[in-house]
Amino acid sequence: MKIQWQIVKFKLKETFVIAYGNYNNREALIISLEHQGCRGYGECTSIDYYNINLSEFESVLQKVKFQIESHKIVEPTDFYAFLLKLNLPSFLRSALDCAYWDLFGKLEKKSFLELNQINSSQLPESSLTISIDSIENQIKKINESNWNYFKVKCNSLNKNSVFNYFETNKKIALDSNGSFTNEDCFWLENNEETSKFLYLEQPMGKENFASLSNSNFANWMADEDCQASEDLEKLQSHYKSINIKLVKCGGLTPALSMIKDARKQNFKVMIGCMTESTIGISAGAVLSPLCDFADLDGATLIENDIAKGSQIENGKIKLSLNFGLGIQLI
Repeated sequence: MKIQWQIVKFKLKETFVIAYGNYNNREALIISLEHQGCRGYGECTSIDYYNINLSEFESVLQKVKFQIESHKIVEPTDFYAFLLKLNLPSFLRSALDCAYWDLFGKLEKKSFLELNQINSSQLPESSLTISIDSIENQIKKINESNWNYFKVKCNSLNKNSVFNYFETNKKIALDSNGSFTNEDCFWLENNEETSKFLYLEQPMGKENFASLSNSNFANWMADEDCQASEDLEKLQSHYKSINIKLVKCGGLTPALSMIKDARKQNFKVMIGCMTESTIGISAGAVLSPLCDFADLDGATLIENDIAKGSQIENGKIKLSLNFGLGIQLI
């Protein structure tokens, strides 16, 4: 098995404004694994608020290159066990795990759905992210869009107009990226109007969830607070939903287990994404049949996509039926 990688810079279609900062570009590490003429692809993005440094990842890959290339083709779960022994950061482990699933499926001439016996007849609809702006401008963007589901970014709570989003008659979620206060959250979860939001994601900073209650009107969704299955138990009385991102948990293999564990504990589940190309989105999309919500608009936000695979068209998830994850470079 041969491994190659490169760092790619993506230009965003418009400035991406969230509570953590403003972004016009994203960098991604693209990994390919090759065997017997087949190539599998994986991706992880550079995220400053997660302290992700892709140059450091390149150095790590150089150190483990021989071990990866010397490894036999085995079942993906066995390959993931090997990756765990390398003690890689979750973002890098995810890119390798996804690349291997893509390669393995292509070698076996089966899609990820076939390999995991996933029924794709019922799919959630993906949301489109609306950057921080005045509520009036955000509503204008929502009304002008052909999408039906929206994740609206905010960096504070405007109690006087937060429910104005419902005038659009679209499906709305709020994502404050940890910018709400305890008082904001208490007000929201005790206001019946709040139940009209699909979910309210990561309302306060990481590990500040003790005051949140999952028994009131807010469908609180954990993002940074939920990194792995081990986090679920402590979140149970505070959050109703969790956002699974492949790079956070370490790839498709742990994500499959995490979904099962979350279901056992009565969480609703969203498959989320970073701002990434169709490589990363295709990996996340194959889990969408197992989820209640989807936030897979990452490739929609960039100008210079580098791949084709599963597509998100006005929020509708169009899963590739090709082998592996169905990823091909353009």
